[in-house]
Amino acid sequence: MTTFEPVPTDRDKPRDECGVFGVYAPGHDVSRLAYFALYALQHRGQESAGIATCEGGHITTLRDSGLVSQVFDEEKLRALYGDMAIGHVRYSTTGGGSWENAQPIWRDDGREVALAHNGNLTNAVELWGELKERGIDFRGTSDSEIMAALLSSHGGKTIEDAVEQVMPRLEGAYSTVVMTKHAIVAFRDPHGIRPLSLGRLDDRFVVASESCAFDIIGAELMREVHPGEMVSLTERGLETRQVVRGVKRSSCVFEHIYFSRPDSRMEGNVLQQSRGRMGEILWREAPVDADLVIAVPDSGNPAAAGFARASGLPRDDGLIKNRYVARTFIQPGQELRKHGLRLKFNPLPEIVAGKRIVVVDDSIVRGNTTRQIVGMLRKAGAREVHMRISAPPIRNPCHYGVDMSTREEMIAHGRTIDEIADELDCDSLAYLSMEGVYEAIGGSPEDHCDACFSGRYPLGDPEDANGKFALEDIAVIPAS
Repeated sequence: MTTFEPVPTDRDKPRDECGVFGVYAPGHDVSRLAYFALYALQHRGQESAGIATCEGGHITTLRDSGLVSQVFDEEKLRALYGDMAIGHVRYSTTGGGSWENAQPIWRDDGREVALAHNGNLTNAVELWGELKERGIDFRGTSDSEIMAALLSSHGGKTIEDAVEQVMPRLEGAYSTVVMTKHAIVAFRDPHGIRPLSLGRLDDRFVVASESCAFDIIGAELMREVHPGEMVSLTERGLETRQVVRGVKRSSCVFEHIYFSRPDSRMEGNVLQQSRGRMGEILWREAPVDADLVIAVPDSGNPAAAGFARASGLPRDDGLIKNRYVARTFIQPGQELRKHGLRLKFNPLPEIVAGKRIVVVDDSIVRGNTTRQIVGMLRKAGAREVHMRISAPPIRNPCHYGVDMSTREEMIAHGRTIDEIADELDCDSLAYLSMEGVYEAIGGSPEDHCDACFSGRYPLGDPEDANGKFALEDIAVIPAS
């Protein structure tokens, strides 16, 4: 087992949650399909990756810490063969980043299952206690293993029956793919908080967190899995069942702003276009006298393009991003820190010197990176630095599968926009309004969760939600 422990980089973004994938395709190289699908979903989680396959009634699971390309090679993929596969990339939101919490989770408490989950159960501690009373032990501390144990120990005749009985017991967010010896079943929480899509690969079917996973393997997007729906992929083809009805949809609006890849399709939108519209509306709401528009790459690129289009200002690449910073394992040391080690971004004085710069980004959480960017641009000779953010201020944590820091760590907590601008040392600061976001995506707050901006939590009192390490606080995991 290889352990990867990247150096903290003071990342000033919400942590991507997880990505899931499932395929039932006899005659296809399912492990390779899963590998490339996870490669496309890598942005959703970089702590660990895993694939489980099933051949002749035998489930094989391989998972480890690290990126998809670090966990798997040709030899490992050749050992994973079968008619169906599920896969997972993880950033931990419940349970720490230890190997035991890597997915897919494998359990055999009466029914052998492998399970991959994106989301966060808000009643995980309660369910954990009930399972412990039944004598069920756990190897890790994730809510995903709780789901796997509930389905594995359920006495229903089929996995579909088990899912139908277990889903009403689950509270919170879950887009989940589970594999047995006979089927792959995917199901989405009744509010549809985390994304899940259904695709077709020739005459077979696939599911994934985002449609970009279909594009890379040549599959076609059919539709999103409906909130509260279960889809079953078997030798019989595709079967669907609406398990929970009549619940208010609350899909995550931040998927449109930042989480999902810009080439993914969601709620009828290509996100690259939606994010471009956010930039256009941001110019309309907060124009500024300036000479040049630059993006904070890469997440700020679409909105910066939209801002430049609407304003008529030229756009250039004034910041160059080191795309491998997330896997830096060598500590920089005091000497390099003293000289201002530029791990993440490097400004180009030839582009920005003497100019009034508009810097467009999609979000700010703690403000550390944004403050550094403003300082670097000033040092590179920028005459003015104006920050424009294509989302409202983030003032509240997420309890539904995203790690957004605590409320007290957020730079917008308890501050006005002018006070935030002073903290960042920029000449002006403006955020896109909530109305602007919904105009850009063609949606409304009635069918989305925007709690990180508004504080309106669709699933009730956030004080009742479990913290990220809630199960570590109560669980004593036996030595393996």
